[in-house]
This record gives sequence, C-alpha cells and structure tokens, in this order.
Amino acid sequence: MSAEKLNVNVEIVEGGKFPTLGTKGSGAVDLYARLDDSGAITLLPGQTKMIPLGIKTEIPEGYVGLLFARSGLAKDGIAPANKVGVVDSDYRGEWMMAAYNHGHERKIIYNGDRVAQMMIIESKPLTFTQVESVNSTERGEGGFGSTGA
Repeated sequence: MSAEKLNVNVEIVEGGKFPTLGTKGSGAVDLYARLDDSGAITLLPGQTKMIPLGIKTEIPEGYVGLLFARSGLAKDGIAPANKVGVVDSDYRGEWMMAAYNHGHERKIIYNGDRVAQMMIIESKPLTFTQVESVNSTERGEGGFGSTGA
C-alpha cells in the first residue's frame, strides 16, 4: 500500500544541500549543516550553537515542519536544544538547528554533515473552549510514570 505524497517546495540556500532519505522506508529526511567560511564549528560540553541547515521551505498550510535529532549524533550527545524544532507553514527563512552538546567531550560539526531529521506532518487548526472542569477518565490526574512505566 502506497501513501499519498505531500509536495513541499524547497529552496537551497547557497552552499546548502537538498534533504535526503537515508533509505526507502525512512520516516524523516536528513538535513545538512551549511557552514560558511570556517567549514566547521566546535560544540563544547553544555554549549548551544545555531547551525544553518541550508534550506528554505514552502510548507503547505495545515502542515508543520518538525526538526529532530539524528540518532548518529544523539549517540554523541548532540541534539536540538529545544528537543523538537517547530517550523510553521508561513515561515520562509532558512531552517536552523540550535544544537546542544549533552556530552562530556567537545564535538566538531563539519560543513555538509547530516545534523538533523525533518518530518512534515498535518497540523489542524485549533480552537479552545474554556470550561469549569474537564471530563474525568480512568487515569485521572496520574502522570509521569503513573501507568507503571
């Protein structure tokens, strides 16, 4: 069974790379560091630096772009500082990743390195209604490990 494909227009910023799928079954596309003159940045432990990703997008209205860590970098302690980046459909600037080094050693990111994964998912418009109280459920107010995990 083949899923319907969503087209997203992508502009490559000078020196950037087009997003790629690692495999046919990949759920997200890889994005690459676009580093100017230096060709590399060093992330010290506990440090955050902005990494340009070399693309601008036209995400269709009703969708949102989500930016995640790549598992290969996460093993080294590198992940988005905000855990998941959100790119709205009306944003037209270059995608950036606030890379944070959770590790204990410095990490060098080179121009062209795969540094993030991107998914574009449906994002329905929301409305909110204020009520006196919300309906109860069997779980109730149990959170953070209350289901036994």
